[in-house]
Amino acid sequence: MIKKDVLVIGGGLAGLVSALGLARAGLQVVLVEKKAYPFHKVCGEYISNEALPYLCQIGAQISTLSPANISRFMLTSPTGNALQAKLDLGGFGLSRYTFDNYLFELAQQQGVQFVLQQTVQEINFSNDEFTASLSGGKSINARVAIGAFGKRSNLDRQLQRSFFRARSPYIGVKYHVRYDFPRDLIALHNFTDGYAGTSAIEDGKYCLCYLTTRDNLKKHGSIPAMERAILYRNPHLRRIFTEAEFLYPQPEVINEISFSTKTCVENHMLLCGDAAGMITPLCGNGMAMAIHAAKIATNQVLLYFGGHLTRQELEQRYTLAWKKRFAGRLRLGRTVQQLFGGPLLSEAAVGLLKLAPPALQLIMRETHGRPF
Repeated sequence: MIKKDVLVIGGGLAGLVSALGLARAGLQVVLVEKKAYPFHKVCGEYISNEALPYLCQIGAQISTLSPANISRFMLTSPTGNALQAKLDLGGFGLSRYTFDNYLFELAQQQGVQFVLQQTVQEINFSNDEFTASLSGGKSINARVAIGAFGKRSNLDRQLQRSFFRARSPYIGVKYHVRYDFPRDLIALHNFTDGYAGTSAIEDGKYCLCYLTTRDNLKKHGSIPAMERAILYRNPHLRRIFTEAEFLYPQPEVINEISFSTKTCVENHMLLCGDAAGMITPLCGNGMAMAIHAAKIATNQVLLYFGGHLTRQELEQRYTLAWKKRFAGRLRLGRTVQQLFGGPLLSEAAVGLLKLAPPALQLIMRETHGRPF
């Protein structure tokens, strides 16, 4: 039996940043992650600069990882019509392989205990504490549990979360490539029933990540065949796929990506990152939101352990703070996503935004936060 103050389930950005912040404040933290670091994840790998102040506060020196500095945005329609805009805050590009592993090592140095290559099979709450059963046979007891287990997990089924029962049509695919493209420019390329993001990361590499539907894949039989039939119709994507050097033989793929409304507390567990709600990738803000949610959770949990909040107040305050920061962004993201994917609507949207730059700037501002 492992006994700690806080159990964090999931070692992505939300989980790692939560664990790191709580451990730096003196709490005993254990984090359970099903993989072993470092590992790749399907992710656009662009982080808005709004996250930099808090990352610095918890001891993460991002500049030491040599990220790409990104200050401009490009949007293209399925036929290749393009517009560009300056990013208000800008951001940085860093692979999850590098970033997550760095935070993992940092958290270890702060005393976080990691249980890797195991999953939480079941979690229960009674007598004001959580008991988690692990796939390796051990159990963990903790006063607080933070669920940062990503977009879709077996724990969602155990918790009987409503979104889990509804099938999602979306899949995500990610590559790392090398090709000739400005390193300060993040691009979003539309195609039929999907869109692809490209941006620079560390070591002269680029992330190429796209969202599409299961039906698109089923219709063409394989990912390469689908890419040739659908994505190549956008000339910007065709150039990438035909000219870039692809750095690993198979892409990372994830199924059942859900943008449904979720709850941020379940059975007294605080949910963080994609487990609480996922913004559509075209908004380019999921990583910063995960870090911000971790900060909110950390601050409320510290108040709870300091005796300033009851458990009920902890849950209420976390829920209110989470919704205040993110609920509007998620709604806008879902609305904006409806403008893209259909060829005619995508062409019209790009054409209109090209004629009305203030509208594009407004969308970007409303789907991003301020430095925190």
